[in-house]
Amino acid sequence: MFEIRLLTLNTHSLVESDYENKLEYFADAIERIRPDIIALQEVNQSISADIIDKKQIVGGTFIGNIPLKADNHIFRTAEMLRERGIEYNWVWLGIKRGYDKYDEGIAMLSLEPIEMINAINLSETDNYENWKTRKSLGIKVNNEWFYNVHFNWWNDKDEPFLMQWAKMMKEVADKETVWLMGDFNNPSDKCNEGYDIIRNFGWHDTFLLAEKKDSGYTAESTIDGWKVTQKNNRKLRIDYIFCNKKRDIISSQTIFNGINEPVISDHYGIICEY
Repeated sequence: MFEIRLLTLNTHSLVESDYENKLEYFADAIERIRPDIIALQEVNQSISADIIDKKQIVGGTFIGNIPLKADNHIFRTAEMLRERGIEYNWVWLGIKRGYDKYDEGIAMLSLEPIEMINAINLSETDNYENWKTRKSLGIKVNNEWFYNVHFNWWNDKDEPFLMQWAKMMKEVADKETVWLMGDFNNPSDKCNEGYDIIRNFGWHDTFLLAEKKDSGYTAESTIDGWKVTQKNNRKLRIDYIFCNKKRDIISSQTIFNGINEPVISDHYGIICEY
């Protein structure tokens, strides 16, 4: 038996102040912890940056219509790790324009070879110029599927969570073992909304299954989309790792929260071990 570590983080990446130092903190932590699978959301690159020659991309790839550019967050992270002797297999999916100056996407990394890649459109819109465009990126590793998700809010009038969840469920219905990792934008303390829907579908929250855990809160101050948080002094659990099977979870810990690694984003991350 051996232990597997899964990590998810909404990176905020290039949007963050003091980005270069935070990139170093992130690479340092990955070098030490070496999660087996990593799901990252809001993995940005500057629209104006130079396009990378495919010959320069080692160990990774990009899919979709948006080419990889020189300051791409995952490209730079992977290069930093490779310089330290750590080889991750990775894939980046560009999704939409962000903050009028970034190509925003999501990325998956794996220490083991990636057997298959699957990208799906979660939103009704598939428009690069529409900030509500949402996609999911899945990788198959050791016969298990790991999907990176960044869902919309429960009550959005154009792109509500429930419509996107239905598309996700249709996509994974025929897959045996599936993990969903990411920013769900649905708090665990809101009854009869997204979180309850997920669990009613039979998905297992690794936080609840964990033998060892902390508070699990991944948002403790005002962040994009949750600007009432600070006013109400409300802490949120909106980032999760779910599995469609009940697994023996050794631990679920918040990471990059100022206690367990430095804060590097407006979200904290989640790392679980099974």
